[in-house]
Amino acid sequence: MRPAVVRGGYSRAQRAIETLGIGLYMCLAACSAWQVAGTFDDPWNVLVASTTLVSGAIGADFLTGLVHWAADTWGRPSWPVLGNAFIRPFREHHVDPKAITRHDFVETSGANCLACLPAQGAAVALFEPTTPGLVLASSITSLCAWVFATNQFHKWAHAEAPPRCVALLQRLHLILPPGHHQVHHTYPFAQHYCIPTGWLNPPLAFLGFFRRLELWVTAFTEASPREDDLVRIRTDRG
Repeated sequence: MRPAVVRGGYSRAQRAIETLGIGLYMCLAACSAWQVAGTFDDPWNVLVASTTLVSGAIGADFLTGLVHWAADTWGRPSWPVLGNAFIRPFREHHVDPKAITRHDFVETSGANCLACLPAQGAAVALFEPTTPGLVLASSITSLCAWVFATNQFHKWAHAEAPPRCVALLQRLHLILPPGHHQVHHTYPFAQHYCIPTGWLNPPLAFLGFFRRLELWVTAFTEASPREDDLVRIRTDRG
């Protein structure tokens, strides 16, 4: 993808929408956390809610990996709405991997907050102080929190000197380590899509999960994965 196509596509209107999305998401997340904490008079509920921190991380790893793969592999930044809001940042990242380190908090996390709003809103609206209700609400809230933090973890994985506490978390592989993520930026640039922690990258690579998905999509749609990049390469070679 040519740099001119993906750079400079972040508009004031998009920034305003993402700023509003961040505010709404944080209010909903805080409300959900308050609802869940209200059940902590029972120690069992504390344990149940705690386990969703791990399940949320695994779920976010898979979901963000799937979105990352889709945005890297299919579609174009010129598509209406989705192209500029979701595909463009991924394609920009491959043109200039360090660009994400120059994004502020809103540009880094705004799109993810918008994506989390429906699920987080449902968790608040449908909450019930029962064990099933607690599991559902805490699972959604944990998942959304990991998705919200995904791009910040990704940004730190490309930072030259992340904060010491962040570097420790990276070394412990509790969040995405730089060396682990570098595999994604190494030829053929078609693996290690999972971003929050990267825990699922090795098993998904072993299973050939994303390659199999590409074969299925091509079989049903006749579309070629990373087709725009193939066109660019043929054009550049003349």
